[in-house]
Amino acid sequence: MKITQSFTFVAYPQANGQTEVVNRIIVQALKTRLQDKRTDWVEELPSVLWAYRTTRRAPTQETAFNLVSGSEAVFRVEIEQSSAPVESYSDDNDQSRAMELDLVEEKRERALIRMEAYRGWVMKSSNKRVCIRNFQVGDLVIKKINPAGDVEKLEAWWEGPYKITRKVSSGDFYLEDAQGRSLKRPWNVFHLKKYFS
Repeated sequence: MKITQSFTFVAYPQANGQTEVVNRIIVQALKTRLQDKRTDWVEELPSVLWAYRTTRRAPTQETAFNLVSGSEAVFRVEIEQSSAPVESYSDDNDQSRAMELDLVEEKRERALIRMEAYRGWVMKSSNKRVCIRNFQVGDLVIKKINPAGDVEKLEAWWEGPYKITRKVSSGDFYLEDAQGRSLKRPWNVFHLKKYFS
């Protein structure tokens, strides 16, 4: 069957972000359906998965079922109430079904294009809120204090100034204090601010 098992670190869930998102959606749907009866989730899981697979997603504008099978799912209610998809079905439907299967690759490509456009839109909107911090060797910065225990509201959250002595990567810097002592580890730009005297 060629099944491979992959592990991700709990500290870094972004390693497999799409899986985390899907799991969060499924767990939330299970919680909504079960309410207080938390032990019956096994019976509810198939219907929650069916609902997830037949719901249109914003990035692709398609359902997962449609991208796999090439056609929309027909629900039991549509069969019982004789809806348009059920009435248009005939025994010699094989030709139209074969055509749907031929077009499924094109449908997937269009969904991929829409997903890339959606990803660009999300990135553009999130980048509006990004505050870029550029530091050079020799700049004075303050660093965020790592709270140990209870930190009072009025206590300082930043300490310094520190001088940047070396740039490790695009966002990591080695610092030294006013007495010239180097800090043991590099500090990420997220934990640093420009020092204004």
